[in-house]
Amino acid sequence: MNQPLPRFRRAPPPDAAAGAGAAASSQHGLVRLNKRMADLGLASRREADEWIARGWVRVNGQPAQMGQRVAPQDDIQIDHAAQGQQARRVTVLLHKPVGYVSGQAEDGHQPAARLFEPRNHWRGDASRTRFTPAQRKGLAPAGRLDIDSTGLLVLTQDGRIARQLIGENSAIEKEYLVRVRLEGITRNVQAALPAQQLARLRHGLSLDGQALRPAQVDWQNPEQLRFVLTEGKKRQIRRMCEMVGLAVTGLKRVRIGHITLGQLPVGQWRYLGERELF
Repeated sequence: MNQPLPRFRRAPPPDAAAGAGAAASSQHGLVRLNKRMADLGLASRREADEWIARGWVRVNGQPAQMGQRVAPQDDIQIDHAAQGQQARRVTVLLHKPVGYVSGQAEDGHQPAARLFEPRNHWRGDASRTRFTPAQRKGLAPAGRLDIDSTGLLVLTQDGRIARQLIGENSAIEKEYLVRVRLEGITRNVQAALPAQQLARLRHGLSLDGQALRPAQVDWQNPEQLRFVLTEGKKRQIRRMCEMVGLAVTGLKRVRIGHITLGQLPVGQWRYLGERELF
């Protein structure tokens, strides 16, 4: 006689934690349950709170309470209903045009999320996911891209992906192609920029009173630089360039982690595939 499947699934034990923060938090005794779940890669903190409120989380076999604190050895179980809800959440890859803002509408400019509609769905999308209006609910940008910049923008309903891309400990690479000029010089800028200034772009600059992480910066051609960053301060590349005498005339993000812009046309979008990982 077949046994019924368990309604709850267990979280991985501490030594199998998905997030790097889990090991650190285990050394400080009790932590809030929502943080523990986020560190384990089970859900974002907000998502965890929603599941706790719905009765979808148990700790040591007992229904979890909002704000509850747990120890590393505590057994956390998640209702399969939560897993099903999570599986229905979508992540969208958009080729943002110049003139759209990443977040909320401002100064008369439209948010890039307005482009998430069927007529802009790229025909080359290999995903089997189909558009529904419900996918707009809770869809938010995971990172910023300036109004005068173009390229890859991630919109997601999945708090785990948002945390991976823009969480405080995120080190996901973002790659940009940046056209520059130097004090009126628009051709062969590479020859005119002193080598020590390029070195400063790679490491040695500070913004907002904080030292920037090391960056990969190389010439793609005499007028275009390639930047690879692991952080995302407001207008970071433009401000970095200003500090070494460069003016940015064009900026395009072409990669986030393992996901590239590829052939996605400007103003169009596709779904993140089931097997695609940042």
